[in-house]
Formats: sequence, structure tokens, C-alpha cells
Amino acid sequence: MVLLLAGELRLALREQNALLLSAGFAPAYEERSLDTADMAVVRDAVAMVLGAHAPFPAIAVDRNWNVVQSNCGAPLLAAGAAPELLEPPVNVYRLSLHPDGMRPRVRNFEAYALHLVARLRHDVVTSGDSQLRKLLEEVETYPGIRALTGARIERGGVALPLRLATELGELSFITTIATFGTPFDITVAELAIESFFPADEATARAVRAANRP
Repeated sequence: MVLLLAGELRLALREQNALLLSAGFAPAYEERSLDTADMAVVRDAVAMVLGAHAPFPAIAVDRNWNVVQSNCGAPLLAAGAAPELLEPPVNVYRLSLHPDGMRPRVRNFEAYALHLVARLRHDVVTSGDSQLRKLLEEVETYPGIRALTGARIERGGVALPLRLATELGELSFITTIATFGTPFDITVAELAIESFFPADEATARAVRAANRP
């Protein structure tokens, strides 16, 4: 009955376990480390998706947006960031919003940062996760981030791009986020793959040309 209710409420697996515990039942879902033998098929699937997306950037992240796997295109995003921001686990929000991270190279930083912070705030509210809350509190101490609260995103095109200054010139990407279907493990349920696609032909040409043998 508890799982039926959780399913109707569309609770995440972690929240379903918490609901079961509060009702006096044992958790229904395991949370395995991504490094275990049981997770080999998941690691292989992620590697396949990341590899197929090359030479364009793609990353796999955990529930706190820490990078757990990435492809050969990912360093293009992090180029020039302070070494301490690149020490594992690399956090997407910290790398994107910190003044010593990607921020100086993001040409539409205000709009892109507003999108990121709004997503992080939403995740904090919906998950109640203490680590995400601490991360939100941290990034809100970065210069100018709190002031983005009332900023307005100028809408145009089909999606908000990441416009990034690189050694290849200014590149423009739109992103997709993919998750595993019907997971029975919490780690798998909370794993996501963010893929960066060229938002214009100039970006596609520049990245492909830079990666020709």
C-alpha cells in the first residue's frame, strides 16, 4: 500500500525508501556504489552514450551534480578554470558559477546563471537534500548570484544556449539531460547525462575541425 501511494505521488526512489521507513517497513530499493560489479552494465551504458556524443561535450552527474564520468569533449567546457575547481568530484554548479570557473568565459552569464540557480533551488525544495542546500548556500555567496533572483531572461531561439568563449572562438551549445528508465537502484535513478549540442553551424564546424585526426 505504501509503495502504491508512493507511485501515485511519483516519489523518487530515495523518498520512497524514506516513506517506507517512516511507516515501519524496510527500504525497498538499494543504493549501490557506481564502482561495484553489479553496476558494470550502467557504467558501460554511460560510457557508450558519452563516447557516441564525442567530439561534443557530455558529462554524467550524480544527484548533487558531481561529475562521475565525462567524454573527451568535456575539457572544452572547463578550460581555464582554477585547479581547485577541477579536483574530483567536480561539481557542475560550482564550476559554472564560481568567479574562477567557467564564469569569465560565459558570454551570456546572467541568463545562463539564472537558469542554473533556478534549477538548483527547485531541486533543493523538491528533494530536501542537505548537501544540495549547502551547495545552494555556497553558490549564493558568489558575487552577483543573489542579485539574479529578479533578473529577466530574454527569450529567443528554441532554447537558452550556453555561449562560451574558447580557444576555438565563441561556441554556442544547447543541452539535453537524459536519465535511466525504470531504475530499481537509487544511484541509477539519480544518475543523469547532460549532452551539449552545437546551437549553430559555426560551433559544429569548429569543434569537429579541432578533433579531426
